[in-house]
Amino acid sequence: MPEKKPHSNWRAKVHEIIYEADTPAGKLFDIILLVAILASILLVMLESIESLDEKYHMFFNVSEWVITILFSIEYILRIISVKQPIKYVTSFYGIIDLLSTIPKYLSLIFVGTHALVAFRAIRLLRIFRILKLVRFLSASNHLATALKASRAKISVFMLAVLIITIILGTVMYLVEGKDHGFDNIPKSVYWCIVTLTTVGFGDITPQTPLGQIIASLIMIMGYGIIAVPTGIVSAEYTKHTKDDGAHDKHTTSALPPHPSTVNTNSQSCANCLASNHKDGAEFCYKCGYQLHHD
Repeated sequence: MPEKKPHSNWRAKVHEIIYEADTPAGKLFDIILLVAILASILLVMLESIESLDEKYHMFFNVSEWVITILFSIEYILRIISVKQPIKYVTSFYGIIDLLSTIPKYLSLIFVGTHALVAFRAIRLLRIFRILKLVRFLSASNHLATALKASRAKISVFMLAVLIITIILGTVMYLVEGKDHGFDNIPKSVYWCIVTLTTVGFGDITPQTPLGQIIASLIMIMGYGIIAVPTGIVSAEYTKHTKDDGAHDKHTTSALPPHPSTVNTNSQSCANCLASNHKDGAEFCYKCGYQLHHD
């Protein structure tokens, strides 16, 4: 495969700052972006408090415009600094970036009292900015891998729990009946789920001695049921952590990284946007594009 050299111009520098965190400029950019995301989420929550919005509406509005413009610049720079912009625009992060930016601009289009009422729901899209935090959670690959490996076991377990709730809910319907609030089987199953998860709303309570005994058994069973999925995921997490220790870290960089490997290399390919490259990798494991190095 012929070596593909990166575009060595200002786009490469912008790409290095925005998509990577190996340089002081890249780290500073990530810190600024992280602070902006958290500030934006805080503003959305404070703005929903009517008393604060009436008093500080201008401050909230100006702050939101500043953050929106910052995210817009970031979005544009991300597009122009990659070789295939469409891949970024249609990627998960690209869609989230767009959703977190457009609500403020839509406020310029939707004017009038009636339109603003509907726009309040659209503005909530700004909460998607919190998903931008996923960029800073590269170490979550371990947890994601463990969850993926556990999904079959957890699915079977959840199916078993569903069967248990249907059976016990039906039993409680027969034991308690309509006189005690168990009007039908679906409502009884709802009560069983609430009790089994130890939530206990208290809107329906068993009144008969037998019903109370069954409820007590369900409550005790609930503690064990909650612990099972945690144990399954923990076991998989430990397993993949051990696999990392045994995995050869000096394999050829052209190969894709081990699924559970967490590397400190933050470089992202300017051509295909692939990340999670091996430490010291010179070429993208996915497309062979040369990674930037100082």
